[in-house]
Amino acid sequence: MPMISTKTTTPITEAEELILKEKLGKAIELLSGKNENWLMLGFEDNCRLWFRGDNSKPLAFVEVSALGKISPADAEKLTAEICKILSEVLGIEGSGIYVKYEETDKWGFDSFNF
Repeated sequence: MPMISTKTTTPITEAEELILKEKLGKAIELLSGKNENWLMLGFEDNCRLWFRGDNSKPLAFVEVSALGKISPADAEKLTAEICKILSEVLGIEGSGIYVKYEETDKWGFDSFNF
């Protein structure tokens, strides 16, 4: 039950969104027990983000939410992969990307909770 929400200061074309969907769908497997079958993705482009008092370079804020615990080692691997993907697809350097992790023991879907 993971969700990856991505906000960027850059525009995201439909073609780029499809590439991001594919690459993030594979990357989620870096978290133990997670796969694309339950992955939901959200993209917000052209956001107004500031980092270190500056908004002159491309930036991204990514939130990864998941049912259950995320090990520090898995989070480290996924952060590196997310930064690689955003750099390759959107030209956003890792130094302009924050990745936030949220763990929960409750997740609702289709009128019930896991």
